[in-house]
Amino acid sequence: MKRFLASAMGVSIALSACSFGPKGTPPSMPAPPHYGALTQPPKSVMAEGVSQTFDVGAKPVPDWWKLYGSEPLNALVDEGLRNSPSLAAADKSLLAAREQLRAQIGSSMLPTVDLGVQSGRQRALTLPGLGPPTEVYDLFVGQVQAQYTFDFFGAARLADRALASQVDSQAWQLDAARRALAANIVTGAIGAASLRAQIDTTKRLIVLTNADARETQRRYELGSASRIDVQNAQLSSASLAASLPGLRQQWLATRHALAVLLGRTPDQAPEDLDLATLAVPASVPVVVPSDLLAARPDIQAADALLKVAAAQAGVATAQLFPSLTLTASMGKGGFDWPTTLSAAGALWHVGASLTQPLFHGGALLAQRRAAYATYDATVLQYKETVLTAFRNVADSLAALEQDNEALAMADTASRASMSVFADSAARVRLGAIPESAGRASERQYQNARLTSIRYESARLSDTAVLFQAMGGGLAPAGG
Repeated sequence: MKRFLASAMGVSIALSACSFGPKGTPPSMPAPPHYGALTQPPKSVMAEGVSQTFDVGAKPVPDWWKLYGSEPLNALVDEGLRNSPSLAAADKSLLAAREQLRAQIGSSMLPTVDLGVQSGRQRALTLPGLGPPTEVYDLFVGQVQAQYTFDFFGAARLADRALASQVDSQAWQLDAARRALAANIVTGAIGAASLRAQIDTTKRLIVLTNADARETQRRYELGSASRIDVQNAQLSSASLAASLPGLRQQWLATRHALAVLLGRTPDQAPEDLDLATLAVPASVPVVVPSDLLAARPDIQAADALLKVAAAQAGVATAQLFPSLTLTASMGKGGFDWPTTLSAAGALWHVGASLTQPLFHGGALLAQRRAAYATYDATVLQYKETVLTAFRNVADSLAALEQDNEALAMADTASRASMSVFADSAARVRLGAIPESAGRASERQYQNARLTSIRYESARLSDTAVLFQAMGGGLAPAGG
């Protein structure tokens, strides 16, 4: 028996080096010189005194939201990462998956040893005319049973590898969820601040248009304005007022969503940030495409799933080969306690079983073909994930560049209209022009400011999206 076991272990070690499936290595992917259809400029245009630098080749920035220079924003992100129920649930699910992995490795790679105890009282059936009836008797058995299956062809090892890679994929998905949560909190807080500023500006515009409508009504009553003039003034005032409920609805919905991201109920939504206190990051890292594969958790998760599919294809192949199981047991048994506890009650058993699949109706071969087809599909899904990541970065860079250009023009218009408004206000105070002319210049300024607020918010939000697209996440613990 010892010689047999030694030979079996030698065969197992020799065959464990054989590969029964794909290696699971990610396919080679293109490394373009730049992400988008157009070459990314090293700097954006100057907008509101800031020209963003696109630092090509830089590493992702951990805790990138701190670059906005807002302690209230940092506090919101920290709160969300601590209290989000979805993150906590994903973390517990990952812990459960790791324990399942430990359980599977323990049961597949090590022998199983069980203690069994049996006690009973019974009477066997007898047929008439075949002797006296069997008397009632007791039976006592206690034994230790051991079993071990040699993993000659790596089926158990590959199954463990598949589950381990599945756990890795789940861990990367949790990392991606944490990064997405941080980005969503940042963009949600920026969106709420922007909508609050738009509401305040719109309210001022409504005050101005209402004043124009009242003045036009008075002029109509005095005969210096036509009825059409009154109707046009009232239409302008009503149309502008009609836009306010929609802005409020968006603002409240954004605040409610932000509260839930923080783990709060909607009625406990945080106070709005002041948009003017948020500093747009002046330098944004642009990870080169070849490094993006390691920086993005979604790509790492796809890589882990590729290894899962490769290991499962190996398992499907290993199932076509023999399996050897050794069993052994030792214990005591008898029809009464004295016999059970004496040397006469000693029980033992040693056995081996070798199983070679011969005919399963083509099921094993079909399972193997299915496993390889699944692997091929996973390879294509990995490529799609990488290409989607490239497009995500390209779109984010393009959006941010357009935001800067639009904001630069809107800022120029806002400053020019503010200058006109200041001059008009001074002339109104001197009595050189009527108040209606002053209100007209202020309306022009407030409309220009409204446009600037939207593009300013877009630049802040798209910068956050770009940080996330580059793989920027949380600093390591203790770092």
